[in-house]
Amino acid sequence: MGFAHHHHGQSDGQTPPPHDNYGPEARYAVQREAELPTAGWEAEVERGLRLGLPAADSIVDRRIPTFSRGELPHFAGINTFLKAPYVEDVTTCGEYDVAVLGAPFDGGTTYRPGTRFGPQGIRKISALYGPYSFELGVDLRESITIADLGDVFTIPANIEKTFDQISKAVGHVYASGAFPVVLGGDHSIGYPTVRGVAEHLSGNLGIIHFDRHVDTQETDLDERMHTTPWFHATDIPNVPPKNLVQIGIGGWQAPRPGVKVGRERGTTIMTVTDCVEMGIEAAAEKALEVAWDGAEAVWLSFDVDCLDAAFVPGTGWPEPGGFLPREVLKFIQLIAERPLAGIEVVECSPPYDNAEITSLIATRVICDTLGCLVRAGHLPGRRP
Repeated sequence: MGFAHHHHGQSDGQTPPPHDNYGPEARYAVQREAELPTAGWEAEVERGLRLGLPAADSIVDRRIPTFSRGELPHFAGINTFLKAPYVEDVTTCGEYDVAVLGAPFDGGTTYRPGTRFGPQGIRKISALYGPYSFELGVDLRESITIADLGDVFTIPANIEKTFDQISKAVGHVYASGAFPVVLGGDHSIGYPTVRGVAEHLSGNLGIIHFDRHVDTQETDLDERMHTTPWFHATDIPNVPPKNLVQIGIGGWQAPRPGVKVGRERGTTIMTVTDCVEMGIEAAAEKALEVAWDGAEAVWLSFDVDCLDAAFVPGTGWPEPGGFLPREVLKFIQLIAERPLAGIEVVECSPPYDNAEITSLIATRVICDTLGCLVRAGHLPGRRP
């Protein structure tokens, strides 16, 4: 998406009616784009010229600055998530609708490490994206403000101290009124992220958990690890196991102790086959029904390994037979038609990735979640 592409129908008031050759989704998307404002983009251009100097005289497009100070070029700049402003003063995060924070930790991994580099990998490939989704008919730049707060200071040799750091960070963001987006990190962070949100609720917190693995055993290798977050999360008084929905579970890496805990506590498991055979729409409806049953809020925990291993080579426990990207993206879009307390994307391990495709799907899940929350009117959201 370049400068030359910002020609909106609304600017000339002469938007022609759509012809009959469009499919339904394309018809909506093309019409919707003409309705989107351009004020955010215009402000970005003005800021770029003011901070980055007007371009050299030979440059014809005078909206281009000398120094890159925004979305373009996609290959330039210092990577924050979607090139959002880097906000060092985290006490101001409540001034933004969305706050992105990294949790660079892989001390909970039990096989492949490398997820401590997940936040870096996701931020890097996020530069590929612009703020506008064609199918969703949403332009994030025109509808919400996003801040990148950088990373939580994790403690590599101490998982419990890291948990405390993550809970404090996520709790701070949630209490500020900003929507937390957490870039993992291995899945052990699911416990402290949920703990950080739950302590700020007067009611219950539900969890929608995408994964190939149950992650509900009490300990693994004698510690709380990335296979254990939901045992400890559902020990929190206002995070009942009946509101934990686990989507995509299956394969040869589901430890029996975790299955036993889920059965005894009454969590809800939906396999890939369950979801595909009942249809993604029906599966999403069931997931929402269970997660929201008597809950005040719902947390979305997305493990990239819920996708088939072919699509996510950069993860710690790849498992064939998972979701296709289009299935899981449709699922996420339906989940985000209801409000969410926040989202974490975990188990992205760039050292094992190929062509950054695992980091890319992590970025896409976040963008689709934000876009659908905007489209449904849930973002901009609550204020404390």
